[in-house]
Amino acid sequence: MDVLSDAIAAVRLGRPHASRTLVAAPWGFRFLPASSAGFHVVLHGSCWVLPPGDAPPVHVHAGDVVFLPTGRGHGLADSPGTPLVDVPPTALVEFGAPAPPGSPLADTSPAAAEGAGPALLLCGAYQLDRGYAHPLLLGMPDVIHLPARIGHHPALRAAVDLLGTELESRRPGSDAVVTALLDALLLYIVRAWLEAAPAQDAPAGWAAALTDPVVHTALRHMHQRPGDPWTVESLAAAVGLSRAAFARRFSTLTGRPPLAYLTWWRMVLAGRLLRSSDASLGAVAYQVGYTSEFAFAKAFKRHFGVAPGRYRRHPTLTAAG
Repeated sequence: MDVLSDAIAAVRLGRPHASRTLVAAPWGFRFLPASSAGFHVVLHGSCWVLPPGDAPPVHVHAGDVVFLPTGRGHGLADSPGTPLVDVPPTALVEFGAPAPPGSPLADTSPAAAEGAGPALLLCGAYQLDRGYAHPLLLGMPDVIHLPARIGHHPALRAAVDLLGTELESRRPGSDAVVTALLDALLLYIVRAWLEAAPAQDAPAGWAAALTDPVVHTALRHMHQRPGDPWTVESLAAAVGLSRAAFARRFSTLTGRPPLAYLTWWRMVLAGRLLRSSDASLGAVAYQVGYTSEFAFAKAFKRHFGVAPGRYRRHPTLTAAG
């Protein structure tokens, strides 16, 4: 897998959740803080996203996509001044399942849109394990607005169009198709944000790291072959730089020295293997680059705060650093 796919796979849990809702003014939802990343796609009409904190409201239109990766909570309304109704995380269900009775996101009938200015929305969430969050995702802003501009992000636009078509007339296999499209939508959203980052005033961090050919190549080597005995020298040679120049460039863009990042990524992979397989500790250690089970256990405990055996028995424990 590539670095972006790995970053998403490391933090994702379960299937995406979504609700398709048709509303007419006045309406307003308050999405409560949760351990998930939320998204809204405006299929018809327009609305306002009310970010957490003191950030100004964002006006979104048909075809726009809004992504809220931090789970801090936010509002969504026909107007910035409309009172908001709380939407708990349980209101977003696995697609195809009925919404809970009384859910403000449950009504998708045309009768719900009687009156002026109806809006058709797709509101959803991706469940995340914050203990495995890649620094790429941790560095994203609270609100990412991707307007529907002709010629911009064609893959994202195509995914939105396919979702709208599939939702309009449900046919055999729709649940599987929509779930797959929602999975693809998450990757397209993050990719679109990364592609837009170089045009911003001060691209930095992982948005810059994944567009830097040297650092991105080094990251790809570490993600594709995490068990190799990498050193700063061997990584520098693989990207054609001196040891000092490579270490400085990598640390500046990612915020971590190369081997510190490699150790962190190995521990993320080890945690995933321990909670999703019955491989022995020795086998897990070998897969993530440790020839000694003792050295692996020591590194794992330093990262997670518990021994790997205990972590396997209690997989809800999260990383300490």
